Amino acid sequence: MKLIFISGPSGSGKTTLSNQIIQKNKNGIVLSTDNYYKTGLISKLLSIFIEGFFDRSISFNNKLFKKDFDYIYKNGIAIYDRYYNFEKKTIQNILNVKNNISFLIVEGIFAKDFSNTLNNKDYYFFEIKTKKNACMKRVVQRDIKERGKDKKQAENDFLKSWDIYYKKLKSNRKKNNTNKFIIEKNTELDHILKKII
Repeated sequence: MKLIFISGPSGSGKTTLSNQIIQKNKNGIVLSTDNYYKTGLISKLLSIFIEGFFDRSISFNNKLFKKDFDYIYKNGIAIYDRYYNFEKKTIQNILNVKNNISFLIVEGIFAKDFSNTLNNKDYYFFEIKTKKNACMKRVVQRDIKERGKDKKQAENDFLKSWDIYYKKLKSNRKKNNTNKFIIEKNTELDHILKKII
């Protein structure tokens, strides 16, 4: 099974890129790290008291994500779609069986963190480079619509998340850059995908 990891700051277009790849090859599946945040009372409290909680590794349910990732990678089958509700701090599990999966895309701000835990697995890594203002515009629109924030809070949260992401990026360099691609606005995606899929 081919593995593709897509990383970039909030609002950089990770989900859009993932969907573009899936449209070109129907035998793929996307695991978004945005759907694997921790749930329950602890998550509710920590998100109040820890600045930028949802942009820090402490918020990520790595155990559940690894369980789903390992199952798909080993069997080529996915059982559930998972969706995180940011207002209720819960995960909704929807039964949706997919068979004959030939490639797996992991996208999200924790994609790089997770890729660095893999041993003896070949994979491709896409790092999206997008201008800060463009990212901010997308995130503010999304947070107002989907996460119950007002504009000012959404803007402040974005600026914190941007700083956290790039601070972490500097200290968490990918060890092997052989299969790494930088994706920018004018990148010829079809040319890259022909090499991969």
